[in-house]
Amino acid sequence: MKQLSDLKNVGKATLEDLHLLDIHTVEELSTKDPTVLFHELERRTQSRQDLCVWDVFAAIIHEASGGEPAVWWKWTNKRKALHKDGSLNHVI
Repeated sequence: MKQLSDLKNVGKATLEDLHLLDIHTVEELSTKDPTVLFHELERRTQSRQDLCVWDVFAAIIHEASGGEPAVWWKWTNKRKALHKDGSLNHVI
């Protein structure tokens, strides 16, 4: 069984973020939404996060739910489209 740290884009900082978000297994991660996690991380840390954090969340959720592992920046265009329509406006 894969651990969170086995996912392609999970390093020490991302693992800490996931634990802060009460996500401890790949199975838990597989059902999450990157936008919800991004905003929740901002709320819990009371600080703005780099938008690339959304890309990492999208990549690891995709992999956790059975998708092929891919570098996080492959998700940048999707994030930019969401940001353009206002879905990723910063909320603290």
